[in-house]
Amino acid sequence: MAKYKIAWMPGDGVGNEVMAATRIVLDKLGLDAEYIPADIGWEFWCKEGNPLPDRTIEILKKTDCALFGAITSKPRDEANEELAPELQGKGLSYFSPIVKLRQLFNLHTNMRPCKAYPGNPLNYRDDIDQVVFRENTEGMYGGIEWFPLPEKIARAMADPEVGHPDRMKRWFEKGLENVAVSTRVMSKQGCDSIIRQAFEYAKKFNRKSVTLVEKPNVLRETGGLMTRRFRAIAKEYPGIAAWEANIDAITMWMIKNPQDYDVLVAENMFGDIVSDLCAGLVGGLGFASAANIGDKYAVFEPTHGSAPKYDGRNVVNPIAMILTAKLMLDWLGEEDLATRLENAVAEVIKEGKAATYDMRQVRAGDPSAQSTTEVAEAVAAKL
Repeated sequence: MAKYKIAWMPGDGVGNEVMAATRIVLDKLGLDAEYIPADIGWEFWCKEGNPLPDRTIEILKKTDCALFGAITSKPRDEANEELAPELQGKGLSYFSPIVKLRQLFNLHTNMRPCKAYPGNPLNYRDDIDQVVFRENTEGMYGGIEWFPLPEKIARAMADPEVGHPDRMKRWFEKGLENVAVSTRVMSKQGCDSIIRQAFEYAKKFNRKSVTLVEKPNVLRETGGLMTRRFRAIAKEYPGIAAWEANIDAITMWMIKNPQDYDVLVAENMFGDIVSDLCAGLVGGLGFASAANIGDKYAVFEPTHGSAPKYDGRNVVNPIAMILTAKLMLDWLGEEDLATRLENAVAEVIKEGKAATYDMRQVRAGDPSAQSTTEVAEAVAAKL
């Protein structure tokens, strides 16, 4: 019997190709694991009306963790149009399966390392080594939204005791049928959890600073809560510098002085934004790995999406997915295998012989670039 059971979820588009490439590397590495296929993604929305079938949830409950490729998501109207004819008009509504997984399994922590490996021609600087801790179940991506705005919700928001009647007046005047609302709900527990994990990581790996990315001067209640908790928890870690930056300001400072930032922590949406910026500094989403971590389960995925225009062409960069597997190995406690894997990736990048089109800085399909599979084989060879 294999030591680990890993749910294998390629998902959509290039997710299939980068997962296949990663399997080449994991097999060469010799991880003692059984990979259990699990359905997820756009195909299952279109033909079943559910992008995260119940059978997949049951598989995840019986595995140690999950490795996930990429997902396709589209706006509500487009999603409904692509449903199988027999499913249309039945009140089905598309939801992001990865967001649902985070909620179902309480995968409260999204960790996204962004490291500049020497030799990568796409690095902004070679001395960048950042980790973003993003709260994963609350904030702006909590999924509490309305369109049109129900009258009972609008009236509650206009109640003088709990809401802002002067501000709500304009929305009534515009007609509630024309108003959409997305909420940003945050808890003290959620803030404490993600902030503490950021500081604990910094402490464990001798990182010099933790920076809070927020906007408390405008988002006074939710941003204020996050900021107050950050300041309180920072006092427990006197050896680690605690910095604060507004989400808009950090996009400037990260470009000017990216080497100054070490560990960053943010709520859901701001963490999503700043982690993409970090990825851009170290070569782009083709190098950006991510982990969705809960108390008892974890789902590992690259930061990039399904890239439909490249689907089936075997040209995309698999390094983000391979580094995602490295995060999985760390979480499983296989530190030696994780280190070997990262070292192999670093060697391939430094040599520059096996490089996909983005690293070659040419168009996809250019003969001077190597394929997804060839880059994975080069990494495997270094093992």
